[in-house]
Amino acid sequence: MPHHGNEEEHNTSPREEHLQDQQGNGRQEPVIRDNRKVDPVTGQARHPEGGQAEGSQSAPGTGSEDDGDALAQAEEILNGIEVPAEESVAQGVPAGTGSAEAVELKNDLLRLQAEYVNYRKRVERDRAVAGEMAVIGVLNSLLPVLDDIDAARQHGDLTDGPFAAIATKLENALKTYGLVRIDETGVEFDPTIHEALIQQPGEDLEVDTVSQVLRSGYKSGDRVLRAAQVIVAVPA
Repeated sequence: MPHHGNEEEHNTSPREEHLQDQQGNGRQEPVIRDNRKVDPVTGQARHPEGGQAEGSQSAPGTGSEDDGDALAQAEEILNGIEVPAEESVAQGVPAGTGSAEAVELKNDLLRLQAEYVNYRKRVERDRAVAGEMAVIGVLNSLLPVLDDIDAARQHGDLTDGPFAAIATKLENALKTYGLVRIDETGVEFDPTIHEALIQQPGEDLEVDTVSQVLRSGYKSGDRVLRAAQVIVAVPA
C-alpha cells in the first residue's frame, strides 16, 4: 500500500515511541511497591485481597505468595478431579468388568494387603522370639544361684529356716517361666540333655542308663539351657 506523509513515521518501533514519550514528558517517576506482609502502621497482617500495594500487579494465571501453600493448592486440584464411577474401586467393580486402570488398582491394593499381613506376622513372630530370649537370658543368669541352692540342700543347710523358704519360693517362681530341672536317674542316656563325664559297667542293662547326676541340667520349653552332667552305666 502507498504511504502518506513521512515514511520514517511508519518505521518507528514501539520501543522508540516509548523512549520519545519519556523524553517528551520528562523523567519518569519511580514506582514504589510495598510488599510487606505486616502493615508498619497498624501492625496487622495484610490479607491476600488487600495486601498488595498500589501499582503492583500479579502476572496473569499466578497468585501472590499468600494465596496458599502447596498443600492447599494440591487439595484444590484433587478436589476438582472427577473420577468416573466405572473406574472407582470403591464401587466394587469385579475384575474383568471394569477398566484396565481399575483392575490394576485393585490388584495393587490386594498385593499391598498381603504385604501388610505378612509384615504383621513377622513383627509378632519377632516380638515373641525377643520375649523368649529375654526370659532365657534371665534364667541363664540365675543358674549359678540354683547350683548353690542345690549344694546347700545336699549339705543339709536347707532343711528348715527362712533361707530354705526363700530358696523354695525362688525355684517355684522360676518354674512359672518354664524352667524345668533335668536330674532324673535310671533313665536312658540322651546326649541332647545329658553330658556323660564318667562311664561304668552296669548289670542287666540293655542301653546306656544315667546312674547318677553330678550337676543338674535345665531346660525351658524345648530349649536346653544346660545339659546335666551325669555318670552313665553301660551294658557289660
